Amino acid sequence: MKTRILSLALAASLLLGVPALAAENSTGNFVREKTYTGQFSDLTADSTFYDNVAALYEYGLSVGKTDGTFGLKDSLTVGQIVIFAGRIRSLYRTGDAEAGPNAHSKPGDTATAARYLRYLQAEGVLGTELDGSLAAPATRAQVAHVLANTLPSEVLPPINDEIVTEGYASRHFITDVTEYTDYYRDILFLYRAGISVGSDATGSYLPQDPITRGAAAAMLTRMVDPSLRLTPDWDLDSVWSAAGTTLGDLVTAGTYVAAPTTEEEIDSSVRYMLASNQNTLQLQYDTISAMAARKVMEQTLAVVKTYVEQCYNTVTCTFDTSGALTLTFSASSAGTAIQTYREEAMAAAIAVHDELWSSGQITPGMSEYDKARVYYTWICDNCVYDYDAGDDSLSHIAYSLFHDGTAVCDGYTGAYNMLLKLEGIDCTALSNSSHIWTVATLDGVQYHIDTTWGDSGAQPDYSYFAMTPTQSWNQHRW
Repeated sequence: MKTRILSLALAASLLLGVPALAAENSTGNFVREKTYTGQFSDLTADSTFYDNVAALYEYGLSVGKTDGTFGLKDSLTVGQIVIFAGRIRSLYRTGDAEAGPNAHSKPGDTATAARYLRYLQAEGVLGTELDGSLAAPATRAQVAHVLANTLPSEVLPPINDEIVTEGYASRHFITDVTEYTDYYRDILFLYRAGISVGSDATGSYLPQDPITRGAAAAMLTRMVDPSLRLTPDWDLDSVWSAAGTTLGDLVTAGTYVAAPTTEEEIDSSVRYMLASNQNTLQLQYDTISAMAARKVMEQTLAVVKTYVEQCYNTVTCTFDTSGALTLTFSASSAGTAIQTYREEAMAAAIAVHDELWSSGQITPGMSEYDKARVYYTWICDNCVYDYDAGDDSLSHIAYSLFHDGTAVCDGYTGAYNMLLKLEGIDCTALSNSSHIWTVATLDGVQYHIDTTWGDSGAQPDYSYFAMTPTQSWNQHRW
């Protein structure tokens, strides 16, 4: 009989519109208690974030701006994201969006967000990292940092863990987020939980960009409503293939400088040429002498050789008294066939890359260090040193290693650097008067790698893999 009386009392309270007691620490407190009926004048049915902004209102998390708009395109401030996060945290913890923050009010507060910040700090959601910045526009990285810590991890399960892990590790998705990005772990957490899928087809997060109130509403409502969470539509079956990559794609494009004089300007103009898949660089000086033209020719060739994977190792020069100078790059004995050799070398490198991925020798979870070691082993296992090579031999370019299995040091280094760059690994070539080898940045650490000397025996010699600069200097000074 007692149980029945309590049930009738509960039923009566519901009929009278009196809410039942909220649970503590419960997602059951996330209830749409309002109905959106056009309260925001700037929100229409065809607005990009209509469903999210309407949900934000219905969950009682926003009443918009005093002018009757939501401010879809307005920048969100740090203080505003702190307010939203404080409301979500308090609603989850107490059933009341304002109870938690109100308990941290202080006389003399000049900023509305102050009590929300103190509440989140008391809850262990934030530290002091946002102190003094409440009025500043929030970056998307800061938004990720706040939201990733607002609710317990069990409330935001990693529904996208596999696709995000593989996509991110492939370097094909979320490419603007690295371990050096502010709050990168928090950003990846939002992807795994379905709170964000990025801003374009490759899942770019744009961590340093400001965020609009509309875009923030999308992430905020996914925090409280699992039905709004998203899964990336990335095609992981195709990301392991490097098909379609050109040698120009392996170079960070430079800015064209018509009359370069410094090493930096020459490098920029050379990169402009290489990224355009060209082998001719046209320069224009006020005047130029034969001696000056020769100096420019030698300087540009030295720079080109640092991009040894491009298969260029010779240059010819024409100039006139007006200061016009044209540099044409090729390889010894290649002549006009150089572009064919380059294309065939690129196609072979792509085939090696794709085979190592499809066979499982390279996997998404591997570090750059481990990937570089796999390619080092492949080079050593699939090439022999060409002791008969003369100055005009094709063994000086990557084509020979991939096509004939023979090479000398610049052919070894060119092929290896080509494979590393297909992985998105930053590398260059370093040389002295008689030798050339690789300098690569693996997982943020610079190493020297000498595939030529590593292939000096029946088995790969890994003492020449991932040398420190000091170890490399002891082997071959530069």
